[in-house]
Amino acid sequence: MEHMHQEPNETSEKVHYLDQGSNRGIPFDAKLIETIRVNRSAADRRIASLSGRRSLKKEWQAAWLLKAITCIDLTTLAGDDTEGRVRRLCAKARNPVRLDLLKALGMADRQITTGAVCVYHEMIAAAVEALKGSDVPVAAVSTGFPAGLSPFNLRLEEIKHSVEAGAKEIDIVISRRHALKGDWQALYEEVCSFKEACGSAHLKTILATGEIGSYTKVAKASMTCMMAGADFVKTSTGMESVNATLPVSLVMMRTIRDYETRTGHKVGFKPAGGIRNAKDALTYLILVKEELGDMWLSPHLFRFGASGLLGDIERQLEHFVTGQYSASNRHPLG
Repeated sequence: MEHMHQEPNETSEKVHYLDQGSNRGIPFDAKLIETIRVNRSAADRRIASLSGRRSLKKEWQAAWLLKAITCIDLTTLAGDDTEGRVRRLCAKARNPVRLDLLKALGMADRQITTGAVCVYHEMIAAAVEALKGSDVPVAAVSTGFPAGLSPFNLRLEEIKHSVEAGAKEIDIVISRRHALKGDWQALYEEVCSFKEACGSAHLKTILATGEIGSYTKVAKASMTCMMAGADFVKTSTGMESVNATLPVSLVMMRTIRDYETRTGHKVGFKPAGGIRNAKDALTYLILVKEELGDMWLSPHLFRFGASGLLGDIERQLEHFVTGQYSASNRHPLG
């Protein structure tokens, strides 16, 4: 379809994610949750049709890859994280593409940054300091990430401490057992508590879709979290055996669309885990455009949870500029 060859609007004035308002949520509706059903074979067929029908080449591909960069949550969640590593990552978030490439692309004055920097609580202070003066927010994983099995009161306190430390976004993990048992009321109440603890910070709920079973349960969990006030629904922690997949992402996008139809509020989407190359990023962006529309093609409504993705995108941009692929070590993350 020819409309896919429109250039994403890189040059428009940047809209800060906090200007979009927060999802206020709605009362829990058990009857609505009960009616949700997903046709797995139809979802799989929809995704299978993507690769054969969509192609982005040359300047169109470069433009979409620049858009993808602005939607990356540049992430470090390792046990050996240090303040120095976080500062280097933040420097990359502020300047994600080499200046010579931006000049060749005519984008040197566009102030392209990643969507956010995502860290553990202990690294928030270093990230906030390193990002001072930029529009890049700090996101913190919370609530006993990645398992979400720490005592409930400690999970709430962790959120509050992270917000006090300067995190503008909180990526929480739900209790998977609620979804596995179909206890949607319990999941709703849990996420409502997390939302309240976030205060002014945006709440991103991680479903760990690879661990909660069927597409229908993914859809029900997504709707429940949005009812409870989630500003984003996110596929995975990136640490499960199965992370983001396109069929699961389709299910979550269509649930987001249903929630907007019912409430008028737009909720963001974040696939995370396993998205490592530019081709995959383009496929996700195309799916977002087709399922949710152009408004979601911006960091206030769409993010990639990734770290290695940025390096491959930068390599593809260099290939567009020079006609040659460079070694990965020419595009370090920090």
